[in-house]
Amino acid sequence: MKNPFKELTKFEACLWSISTAIVILSFILSPQKDIMTLIASVVGTTSLIFIAKGLVIGQVLMVFFSLLYGVISYFSQYYGEMITYLGMSMPMAMLSVVSWIKHPYKNTKQVQINRMTRKQVLIMVALTIVVTGAFYFVLRKLNTSSLIVSTVSIATSFLAVYMCFMRSPYYALGYALNDIVLIVLWVIASIKEVSNMPMILCFLTFLANDIYGFVSWRRMQNQQNI
Repeated sequence: MKNPFKELTKFEACLWSISTAIVILSFILSPQKDIMTLIASVVGTTSLIFIAKGLVIGQVLMVFFSLLYGVISYFSQYYGEMITYLGMSMPMAMLSVVSWIKHPYKNTKQVQINRMTRKQVLIMVALTIVVTGAFYFVLRKLNTSSLIVSTVSIATSFLAVYMCFMRSPYYALGYALNDIVLIVLWVIASIKEVSNMPMILCFLTFLANDIYGFVSWRRMQNQQNI
């Protein structure tokens, strides 16, 4: 099996290196070092750069990130994040692995990009409303910290993972919205516990990677349609 990092362009390798360096630096400067947060952040940034390339290994790494992030969220009493990532993001990443393997672009490692139909979009919107509404009452019952922000995070997370499973370029915009919500969430958490600050930088790097992911997928879509 070839080294997947050899698939990255110079810009992508630079983006990954800077993102990883920022995450590691934030860990070093944090007065209370949480090794699990560091590992999760590095795995997360690595998964996003490969997802931006349309490579299935990115989804495999997303499974591991979801598991680690779910555990971190549990100890921070962000039960919404825990349930979202362990009960939704991780299973959907697993399904995406299967979907991407079954739909390669010709004989390449790159996934075949899909244009969602109007019916698929309507189903996505309906499922998002149902899932978000159901999770809201569960989270309220669990006395979840920052309930409203956590609920919004569920909606944006579901949109992102659904579009990722459907192989739509707009998955990246869903994740970018979710990144913004999570930055707010972890700013609140950092006010209470300074050791959570690396998670803010983690999702700032995620935001940069997801913006690039959208640009990359649109470019790949144009190339595949030639």
